[in-house]
Amino acid sequence: MKQDSDLRNNLKSIRTRLGMSQQDLANIANVTRQTISGVESGLYAPSVAITLRLAKALGCQVEDLFWLERDLPEIEAVLAKPVPNGQQLRVSMARVGGQWIAYPLIGKDAFRQDMIPADGESTSFTGTNKVRVRLLDDNLETLHNTVVIAGCAPVISLWARATERWHPQLRVQYNFANSMAALHSLCRGEAHIAGMHLYDPETGEYNTPFVRDVLAGREAVLITLGVWEEGLLLKSGNPMGIRTVTDLVSGGATIVNREIGSGSRMLLEQTLQKEQIAFDAVQGFDNILKSHQDVAQAVVRGVADAGMSTASVATAFGLGFIPLHQSRYDLVILKEYLEIAPVQQLLSTLGHRMVHSQFEILGGYDISKIGEVVATV
Repeated sequence: MKQDSDLRNNLKSIRTRLGMSQQDLANIANVTRQTISGVESGLYAPSVAITLRLAKALGCQVEDLFWLERDLPEIEAVLAKPVPNGQQLRVSMARVGGQWIAYPLIGKDAFRQDMIPADGESTSFTGTNKVRVRLLDDNLETLHNTVVIAGCAPVISLWARATERWHPQLRVQYNFANSMAALHSLCRGEAHIAGMHLYDPETGEYNTPFVRDVLAGREAVLITLGVWEEGLLLKSGNPMGIRTVTDLVSGGATIVNREIGSGSRMLLEQTLQKEQIAFDAVQGFDNILKSHQDVAQAVVRGVADAGMSTASVATAFGLGFIPLHQSRYDLVILKEYLEIAPVQQLLSTLGHRMVHSQFEILGGYDISKIGEVVATV
């Protein structure tokens, strides 16, 4: 019988895992080797009797061997970042601002700690930054109930998990990005919310001047997530006796730095300028890492003597910490997204005790003003 185009099989995989040749299986199932070859290649659809004999010979269920490929929906989506043209992609999906956004799950973006499940795979490129995506599930409700946050604060993932427990139908997609990258992602329509912690010494304001500049007239609100202590991560016990950024130079310490656009790098640069220390006088200033966790791990491994991060990260990794500044971490949300039900559900949990308790036990966080609107632009 000619193979049904929707029929798929796992025969070769199970057979080889059991160390059986095609002839071995044919002998046990009382069929020809050509039958086994035809089924595995998809050229032949076995009868019910042969299907049952194959399952019995392999010690499995028929459903383990054969299944029908469902006619799953395909939709066009905008890629959140450029990728090599023609590369097949695992993607995560969300609806943002009236269009579908596909977030490529490649490299570090494919992981948090565990690998991130995909919502679909790209089938073809339809333009410079557009793809056709074959969904892996026909339940579009989950995708419509997805809120996308771009940011770098580790507490965002804590907030997301606590929220999903409170609202089981809500999904929070957390895309890692430094403060400026998150803000630009919001501006490009790739996220509902951007998290940032940038201080402007000229105005003495947090975040608002940068939001005004990047959004260029688009209306947004800034809601505080918390105030955290930022400073120098050091090896446990502080063996080099570092107390200030000046000690980094006088003691010959090696640091790791963050990328341009991150709040940690900006704070380091502002502190060095205040102390009239040239950037190139600090060993390792150009050694760039992309996250708070990477900076902490570099100090733990002895790759660096110090790096900029937060008190909560220092505690999590058992490192020493020298506070340099208190930074306000704000959530930037375009006003057009405030009335979207999933966004409202997420923001409503900022007043929930479950969220507060997760933040409080981290240490180094002041959440006394969590959920307050601190600015509109």
